[in-house]
Amino acid sequence: MVPSTVPGNTEIAKSMGMFTMKDSPKIATGDKTITVLSVSPSQDDHDTLQRLLYGCKLKIHKTLSLSSAVALLQKTQISVVVCEQDLLPGTWKDLLAHLTLLPQPPCLIVTSRLADDCLWAEALNIGAYDVLAKPFDCNEVLRSVSLACLHWNQQQHQAAIQ
Repeated sequence: MVPSTVPGNTEIAKSMGMFTMKDSPKIATGDKTITVLSVSPSQDDHDTLQRLLYGCKLKIHKTLSLSSAVALLQKTQISVVVCEQDLLPGTWKDLLAHLTLLPQPPCLIVTSRLADDCLWAEALNIGAYDVLAKPFDCNEVLRSVSLACLHWNQQQHQAAIQ
């Protein structure tokens, strides 16, 4: 991981309930590691997410395409997917369709430079967890990813007790 150039990431993450390297020796809920998958054809998106989430107790995987994301999801337990709206060929909706087939589907956060009310409403109505506008705002990324991790953990806990 590269050092963060955004001041206060660790403090913001702590205030939002995210695990931090300083506070917790391991990333786990039971024996499940909290992992985030970044899906975007833009290396800049991956680099920015890596920088903004630096210091948080998360393992981050990166893929450039829908097909590579689907392949990774079939062999790796992922808690949260942060996905660019357009993944030519395909879109976030194609990825969401794949996620719903997984035994423990991750939360999907859609990203877009054109994150308007229509995208937000559509994404939430068909099963995405959240929408993030680009360029990324540090507080919004930390808030959204933190809450998605908590939501995913709660779903896993509920499933385990049923």
